[in-house]
Amino acid sequence: MAGQSSASGGGGRRTPLSRDRVLRAAVAFADRSGIDALSMRSLAQELGVVPMALYKHVANKEELLDGMLDAVLAEIGPTPGGAAWKDAVRGRLLSAREVLLRHPWAPQVIGSRSGPTPGALAHVDGVIGLFLAGGLSADLTHHAMHALGSRVWGFTQELLPAGAEAEQQERQEELEEQAALLAARYPHIAGIVASRTHDAGSVVAGQGCDDRFEFEFALDLLLDGVERLHDRGWSSQAP
Repeated sequence: MAGQSSASGGGGRRTPLSRDRVLRAAVAFADRSGIDALSMRSLAQELGVVPMALYKHVANKEELLDGMLDAVLAEIGPTPGGAAWKDAVRGRLLSAREVLLRHPWAPQVIGSRSGPTPGALAHVDGVIGLFLAGGLSADLTHHAMHALGSRVWGFTQELLPAGAEAEQQERQEELEEQAALLAARYPHIAGIVASRTHDAGSVVAGQGCDDRFEFEFALDLLLDGVERLHDRGWSSQAP
């Protein structure tokens, strides 16, 4: 039936619609046009089907978003065997960051879910497993996961939403114009503003950069601190 499959080439042949194909098309659409532009109707147009054809594969848009998120999280690379726990955790979270840079809409979807998806649970379980395999206690691992926060997913919560880079650039230019006036009253702030640099294409945060260096800097501080606590035999129940 028309509307349950879409054309794949010449001769009138059609590629059957499937859940995987729907999700891959939705991810590609969001990568190109942004998550706010995605609807069941726009996705159906993208696939060359009627909207009702999608509901055979995803019950509604929320299920579509859940599936898209899991498809993205599945791109996070496997952790190399034999790595020390800190290197293993670091590598996995940096891999997550690279994935989310390819799909800049994903943090918004992560924050909008009412509950964890199977892919999200698998990712968190994998990160926890790396700590435990390194000999860390469940107690310390629990607190380490809280400390890492959204870095477990490869982003930091102070990031601006997708599409805000242009607005932030205008704000940055205003700050630079005001730097000389601020210097006399707030010399330390002015010094930081003057020394700040931005990598081309980096994701900009409210008052600075969240490029790869900034992400790794904060991540390493946290993991180094967790390592010191582990070496001391730390417990949250200690007097």
